[in-house]
Amino acid sequence: MADIYTLIKKDHDHHRKLLDRIEDTSGASEDRKAAWDDFYHDVKSHAAAEEETFYSKLISKTWGQDAARHSVHEHQQLDDLMEELNDMDMSQGAWLTKFKTLRHDYEHHIEEEEDEVFTRAREVISESEIKGYGERFTARKAEERRLIDEKREDSLED
Repeated sequence: MADIYTLIKKDHDHHRKLLDRIEDTSGASEDRKAAWDDFYHDVKSHAAAEEETFYSKLISKTWGQDAARHSVHEHQQLDDLMEELNDMDMSQGAWLTKFKTLRHDYEHHIEEEEDEVFTRAREVISESEIKGYGERFTARKAEERRLIDEKREDSLED
Protein backbone atom coordinates (compact mmCIF):
# COMPACT_ATOMS: atom_id res chain seq x y z
CA MET A 1 0.00 0.00 0.00
CA ALA A 2 1.24 3.45 -0.90
CA ASP A 3 1.89 6.02 1.80
CA ILE A 4 -0.69 8.68 2.58
CA TYR A 5 1.19 11.40 0.71
CA THR A 6 1.20 9.34 -2.49
CA LEU A 7 -2.48 8.46 -2.12
CA ILE A 8 -3.55 12.05 -1.54
CA LYS A 9 -1.45 13.23 -4.50
CA LYS A 10 -2.98 10.50 -6.69
CA ASP A 11 -6.47 11.76 -5.79
CA HIS A 12 -5.41 15.33 -6.54
CA ASP A 13 -4.14 14.28 -9.97
CA HIS A 14 -7.46 12.56 -10.66
CA HIS A 15 -9.31 15.69 -9.57
CA ARG A 16 -7.17 17.87 -11.86
CA LYS A 17 -8.13 15.65 -14.80
CA LEU A 18 -11.81 15.88 -13.88
CA LEU A 19 -11.58 19.66 -13.63
CA ASP A 20 -10.09 19.74 -17.13
CA ARG A 21 -12.81 17.43 -18.42
CA ILE A 22 -15.57 19.54 -16.87
CA GLU A 23 -14.18 22.76 -18.30
CA ASP A 24 -13.75 21.17 -21.73
CA THR A 25 -17.45 20.33 -21.89
CA SER A 26 -20.37 22.66 -22.40
CA GLY A 27 -23.86 23.15 -21.07
CA ALA A 28 -25.57 20.32 -19.29
CA SER A 29 -24.04 17.61 -21.47
CA GLU A 30 -23.95 14.04 -20.22
CA ASP A 31 -20.15 14.16 -20.17
CA ARG A 32 -20.14 17.27 -17.98
CA LYS A 33 -22.75 15.78 -15.66
CA ALA A 34 -20.78 12.55 -15.30
CA ALA A 35 -17.47 14.34 -14.71
CA TRP A 36 -19.08 16.70 -12.20
CA ASP A 37 -20.73 13.80 -10.37
CA ASP A 38 -17.40 11.96 -10.16
CA PHE A 39 -15.55 15.10 -9.02
CA TYR A 40 -18.17 16.07 -6.46
CA HIS A 41 -18.40 12.67 -4.78
CA ASP A 42 -14.69 11.90 -4.92
CA VAL A 43 -13.68 15.27 -3.46
CA LYS A 44 -16.22 14.93 -0.65
CA SER A 45 -15.02 11.46 0.32
CA HIS A 46 -11.38 12.49 -0.15
CA ALA A 47 -11.78 15.53 2.14
CA ALA A 48 -13.48 13.53 4.89
CA ALA A 49 -10.79 10.84 4.79
CA GLU A 50 -8.02 13.42 4.69
CA GLU A 51 -9.41 15.27 7.70
CA GLU A 52 -9.87 12.13 9.77
CA THR A 53 -6.48 10.62 9.01
CA PHE A 54 -3.84 13.06 7.76
CA TYR A 55 -5.10 16.24 9.42
CA SER A 56 -5.89 14.48 12.69
CA LYS A 57 -2.23 13.44 12.81
CA LEU A 58 -1.04 16.93 11.88
CA ILE A 59 -3.14 18.56 14.56
CA SER A 60 -1.36 16.48 17.19
CA LYS A 61 1.84 18.37 16.33
CA THR A 62 2.31 21.98 17.41
CA TRP A 63 3.19 23.15 13.90
CA GLY A 64 0.43 21.12 12.34
CA GLN A 65 -2.45 22.69 14.23
CA ASP A 66 -2.56 25.88 12.18
CA ALA A 67 -1.95 24.06 8.88
CA ALA A 68 -4.67 21.51 9.62
CA ARG A 69 -7.18 24.16 10.69
CA HIS A 70 -6.42 26.22 7.60
CA SER A 71 -6.87 23.23 5.29
CA VAL A 72 -10.09 22.12 6.99
CA HIS A 73 -11.41 25.68 6.64
CA GLU A 74 -10.59 25.58 2.93
CA HIS A 75 -12.38 22.23 2.67
CA GLN A 76 -15.51 23.88 4.09
CA GLN A 77 -15.29 26.77 1.65
CA LEU A 78 -14.85 24.36 -1.26
CA ASP A 79 -17.74 22.25 -0.04
CA ASP A 80 -19.95 25.35 0.07
CA LEU A 81 -19.00 26.19 -3.54
CA MET A 82 -19.74 22.63 -4.66
CA GLU A 83 -23.15 22.72 -3.00
CA GLU A 84 -23.91 26.04 -4.70
CA LEU A 85 -22.96 24.48 -8.04
CA ASN A 86 -25.24 21.52 -7.35
CA ASP A 87 -28.14 23.93 -6.89
CA MET A 88 -27.44 25.82 -10.12
CA ASP A 89 -28.44 25.08 -13.70
CA MET A 90 -25.34 23.60 -15.33
CA SER A 91 -26.38 24.93 -18.74
CA GLN A 92 -26.22 28.56 -17.59
CA GLY A 93 -23.14 30.77 -17.88
CA ALA A 94 -23.32 31.52 -14.14
CA TRP A 95 -22.60 27.84 -13.44
CA LEU A 96 -19.37 27.97 -15.45
CA THR A 97 -18.34 31.21 -13.75
CA LYS A 98 -18.88 29.66 -10.30
CA PHE A 99 -17.10 26.49 -11.45
CA LYS A 100 -14.05 28.52 -12.47
CA THR A 101 -13.97 30.03 -8.98
CA LEU A 102 -14.13 26.53 -7.49
CA ARG A 103 -11.40 25.32 -9.81
CA HIS A 104 -9.08 28.20 -8.92
CA ASP A 105 -9.67 27.76 -5.19
CA TYR A 106 -9.31 23.97 -5.32
CA GLU A 107 -6.11 24.07 -7.36
CA HIS A 108 -4.68 26.62 -4.93
CA HIS A 109 -5.63 24.36 -2.01
CA ILE A 110 -4.06 21.21 -3.43
CA GLU A 111 -0.89 22.99 -4.56
CA GLU A 112 -0.46 24.49 -1.10
CA GLU A 113 -1.09 21.11 0.47
CA GLU A 114 1.35 19.24 -1.78
CA ASP A 115 4.09 21.87 -1.60
CA GLU A 116 3.93 23.36 1.88
CA VAL A 117 1.90 21.03 4.08
CA PHE A 118 3.43 17.77 2.85
CA THR A 119 6.97 19.16 3.10
CA ARG A 120 6.48 20.35 6.66
CA ALA A 121 4.55 17.23 7.68
CA ARG A 122 7.42 15.04 6.54
CA GLU A 123 9.73 17.11 8.76
CA VAL A 124 7.61 16.84 11.91
CA ILE A 125 5.96 13.42 11.55
CA SER A 126 8.29 10.46 11.41
CA GLU A 127 7.71 7.60 8.98
CA SER A 128 7.09 5.26 11.91
CA GLU A 129 4.38 7.58 13.27
CA ILE A 130 2.50 7.85 9.98
CA LYS A 131 2.95 4.26 8.85
CA GLY A 132 -0.42 2.70 8.12
CA TYR A 133 -2.11 6.03 7.46
CA GLY A 134 -2.37 5.21 3.76
CA GLU A 135 -4.52 2.19 4.61
CA ARG A 136 -6.59 4.26 7.03
CA PHE A 137 -7.09 6.96 4.42
CA THR A 138 -8.19 4.45 1.78
CA ALA A 139 -10.60 2.68 4.15
CA ARG A 140 -12.09 5.94 5.41
CA LYS A 141 -12.51 7.29 1.88
CA ALA A 142 -14.34 4.11 0.81
CA GLU A 143 -16.61 4.31 3.87
CA GLU A 144 -17.39 7.97 3.21
CA ARG A 145 -18.17 7.20 -0.44
CA ARG A 146 -20.54 4.44 0.69
CA LEU A 147 -22.31 6.89 3.02
CA ILE A 148 -22.58 9.51 0.27
CA ASP A 149 -23.99 6.94 -2.15
CA GLU A 150 -26.54 5.77 0.44
CA LYS A 151 -27.62 9.35 1.10
CA ARG A 152 -28.00 9.94 -2.65
CA GLU A 153 -30.09 6.77 -3.06
CA ASP A 154 -32.30 7.81 -0.15
CA SER A 155 -32.89 11.24 -1.68
CA LEU A 156 -33.78 9.68 -5.04
CA GLU A 157 -36.39 7.47 -3.35
CA ASP A 158 -38.13 10.47 -1.70
